[in-house]
Formats: sequence, C-alpha cells, structure tokens
Amino acid sequence: MDKEIYIIRHGETDLNKQGIIQGRGIDSDLNATGRAQAAAFYKLYKDIPFDKVYTSVLKRTQQTVQQFIDAGLPWEKHTELDELAWGEFEGQHTSELVIGAFKDITEKWQAGDYDAHFTGGESPADVAIRLKEIVEVIKSRTAEKLILVCMHGRSLRLLMCLLTNKPLSEMYDFPHQNTGLYRLDLTGDTFTVLTQNNTDHLNV
Repeated sequence: MDKEIYIIRHGETDLNKQGIIQGRGIDSDLNATGRAQAAAFYKLYKDIPFDKVYTSVLKRTQQTVQQFIDAGLPWEKHTELDELAWGEFEGQHTSELVIGAFKDITEKWQAGDYDAHFTGGESPADVAIRLKEIVEVIKSRTAEKLILVCMHGRSLRLLMCLLTNKPLSEMYDFPHQNTGLYRLDLTGDTFTVLTQNNTDHLNV
C-alpha cells in the first residue's frame, strides 16, 4: 500500500438546510449542526496519524477540519477541490423550476453528456480536469502516506468515479452525507474503496 486517503464531505451549512443551491461561487459557513458534525468527526479520528490535510478554498471545508489544523496538522487548500459551479442557479431555492432544470441536466450527465452545464457554470468534464490535477499532486507526494481530504458533494462524486475508473455517469453510485467518510487505499496506480459514506462518528 502506497497511501491511505480519507475523503469527507464538509459539514452542514444553513444553505444545505434551507435547500438553497450552493456551488463553487457561494462561500458559506458551517451552521451549528455542521460544527457539531465536524467536532464528532474529529473526536473519532483525531488519533489517526495523518501526514497532511487538503481542503478546497471554500470556508466550509476548512471549517470542517479546523480542529485537525489547530492540532498542528500541515494543511493545504486547493481550488481544484472546489465544488462544481452551478452558474445561474447558485443561491436559488429548490423551486419546481430549479428541480426541473436539475433533473434535465442530470439526465444528460447520466446519458454521457459530460459537457452539459448551466449558464455560467461548470460541466462534469470541467471539474474532472481540475480533479485529475490534484490527484496527480497527491500521488506525487510519496512521503505523505496518510492524508485527509475535505471537499464537496458533487465534486466528491466525480472524484470517486475518477479514482475507481468508472464513467462520470455513475456519480450517483457514490452517496454522500455531510461529513460522510470515504476511505481508499492507493497501491501503485490502483485506488480501492475501503469505506463508503461512513457516518459512524455521528452515532457515537
């Protein structure tokens, strides 16, 4: 085994709770529930000897792993880990119009049209390009054997497709809750999923 990688989605924000679309362009904070989820994750995993923590540049990912950073863990933030940009729909409530638009675009994605995107937003193909860049960075750092990554729901789904060599249309095979954990083993160029969307820390 070359590396072990823990990947979690950020904790809850008020926009999550209110059903408001937040993508790359909305930099929201964790709410009280999100901070409690982050604290619960830290409590269960604080003794794992991580070499580095990686987050997106958005506050909600940093805040989710802030206790690890405060404990002295080396930290880097990378825009490549940001959420997919939903363009014109960012900041909107999930109305019937929005739900319809999302249904249409996700059907395109599932049919293999990875270039489909909302006006002003990103496509899965766009996000995959930047995710591949950060994967290469992580793989190249051979001294980092155990790392923690905190990112976002849609980009996490796309990353899991890339790491497991699945087409991006299978992104829905990777469920994610706030602070749900994916744990992977990297041996050579092969990623193996050991844990999928684990939320044991929320049940303690």
